[in-house]
Amino acid sequence: MKKVRVRFAPSPTGGLHIGGVRTALYNYLFAKKNKGDFVLRIEDTDQNRYVEGAEQYIMDCLNWCGISPDEGPGLEGDCGPYRQSERKNLYKKYAEELVKKGYAYYAFDTPGEIEDLREKLKAEGENNLQYGYHVRDVMRNSLTLPPEETEALLKINFPHVVRIKIEPNEFIAFNDLIRGNIQMETNSLDDKVLLKADGMPTYHLAVVVDDYLMNITHVFRGEEWMSSAPVHILLWKYLGWEGSMPKWAHLPLILKPDGNGKLSKRDGERLGFPVFALEWKDPKTGDLLKGFKEYGFLPKAFINMLSLLGWNDGTEKEMFTMDELIEKFSIERVHSSGAKFNFEKAKWFNHEWIKRANASSLMPIVKQLFLEKGIEIQDETKFHSIVELIKDRCTLLPDFWEQGHFFFVSPHEIDISAIVPKWNNYKNLFFIELIRTYQLTEIWNEKEIENAFKEIAAVNQLKPGELMLPLRIMLVGGKYGPGVFDIAAVLGKAETIKRIEYGLSLLSEKQVN
Repeated sequence: MKKVRVRFAPSPTGGLHIGGVRTALYNYLFAKKNKGDFVLRIEDTDQNRYVEGAEQYIMDCLNWCGISPDEGPGLEGDCGPYRQSERKNLYKKYAEELVKKGYAYYAFDTPGEIEDLREKLKAEGENNLQYGYHVRDVMRNSLTLPPEETEALLKINFPHVVRIKIEPNEFIAFNDLIRGNIQMETNSLDDKVLLKADGMPTYHLAVVVDDYLMNITHVFRGEEWMSSAPVHILLWKYLGWEGSMPKWAHLPLILKPDGNGKLSKRDGERLGFPVFALEWKDPKTGDLLKGFKEYGFLPKAFINMLSLLGWNDGTEKEMFTMDELIEKFSIERVHSSGAKFNFEKAKWFNHEWIKRANASSLMPIVKQLFLEKGIEIQDETKFHSIVELIKDRCTLLPDFWEQGHFFFVSPHEIDISAIVPKWNNYKNLFFIELIRTYQLTEIWNEKEIENAFKEIAAVNQLKPGELMLPLRIMLVGGKYGPGVFDIAAVLGKAETIKRIEYGLSLLSEKQVN
């Protein structure tokens, strides 16, 4: 059996949309499930749209997601090079072979002449404004010019393109692994350009030649390429490679959350969520767009969420490790209809993965977050306890600062307004006595702190529940954080007492005022 080889073939024209990452993911999962190869190919034939830095950005995205390629730029295998711009000399040979066989032709029309044709067709009420079978016989190409004139123009290198010759009234049938049997009529197709005037191939020629030469067995790509499939199938046939043609699967779109249509960068800007895996700075506009990483997503949560946007394993299971995804993945279980993106659900996945994560594995990321806020971690053991204590309360990674900064920075502003309405002298005396008791406490742990607190409350005939909120606010500044006695245990005796004293002083000032 032929070894499975799949490819992810992005264009380096900007940030990598999550739809592109999902395409890469499904290719990766299929390859690993079948002990095959996952190839990265950079399709940079459109030099006008090339964006500096975009290729490295693509590779950084894949590496962060944990779906690194087996072959690609910098990971040379037997089928390189893996940038189409470095394969330019390959394509001309195949374009000329198609011309010789009568499946393609040289077209010498200028852009102005083509535009005049479209205007004429429009004026005549034609719906089909494409350069195809219905107009090529009146245009300037090797089908209409005498052979000697064609040769003369080629000899002087007159600007020209090579176009595929699509015959009308034919049907192209193929099997899609997701959508089943597909049949499309050639009358709706135009004579696509295969080789541009600068000698660079278009996507249509390059993708077929590269897939053949790289021994690609399966092509998984977005459904927006469905309309191009007939042209590609014809090229496989015309080049005599039909027996090597890969199996096809056109993946469903990721849809915007509040309506129909493909999720776009503008939807993310409009609704306040990322659509790129990593932060992308547009070199043309200077716009900086945060990615899922910068929002605070774990790679495994991002991949888990993304895998289920268009696929499931046939059960209600939602949490998958990468190994589980590889084991369970099947292209036949990919849906044919689009999947709406739900940012709240994406955050739910992240929250679940943070809860499941070992505190030690989170520490390097969280330490960096704290360092960026000016806090350098000195006590690793204490920090491990803090991460373990607060991780269940964190949805995104920046939440670790919100939920844990008070362990390192004493609150100078505390929410006194939440205490004052139910504050009285009995509670004031309780906290004064609590300070004295804590000063004498020799074993400082969560259990001893809680026992002392409840004993004093009982003696003073006060409900512990009414006293815990004031204590929490004194220790952390507001109504948040993990268990209040856990907080006190981590803060230590001296810091806990200091914060209670500070809280009482603020309450006294409030009462005086």
